[in-house]
Amino acid sequence: MSTWIVVDVESDGPIPGKYSMVSFGAVVVEPSLSKTFLGRVKPVSSEWSEEALSISGVSREEHESYNDPAEVMKEFAEWIAAVSKGRPVFISDNNGFDWQWINYYFHMYHGSNPFGWTSRRISDLYCGMKMDTFAKWKHLRKTAHDHNPVNDALGNAEALLEMKRRGLNIPTKG
Repeated sequence: MSTWIVVDVESDGPIPGKYSMVSFGAVVVEPSLSKTFLGRVKPVSSEWSEEALSISGVSREEHESYNDPAEVMKEFAEWIAAVSKGRPVFISDNNGFDWQWINYYFHMYHGSNPFGWTSRRISDLYCGMKMDTFAKWKHLRKTAHDHNPVNDALGNAEALLEMKRRGLNIPTKG
């Protein structure tokens, strides 16, 4: 048994370590979509991109007021343990981006990553369902993609539930 958790990350630059994660949202893929998590972390680097930070809709001053990464990642790990039945599975819209941030922050500020070593990408699942490597899936979202990481994760979880309704065999609680 596993629990699929959709994660979305906002950052102030393209790579962890040199830049900082700003916030992240997580949603358990289950019918009610009621299990959510929002993490906001203060900068860990003095470098940041105005353009990248503006996507998050926060100022540098607001970002600096966020919580310590070790505290936030501990809370996220505890939330993952509380909502998971079996192994938690990381899934996102762009796991090449989102995974690198969550994995880095878990290892740097928590000591380990509860998701283990792997992740899944929504687009690849949909392309496989459609047997078309160019298939588009974002029309399956109900919640607008607005760079609020919980909203973005919620829209992606909605798309996964619609894919399940259309025949994709994925685990969902409830």
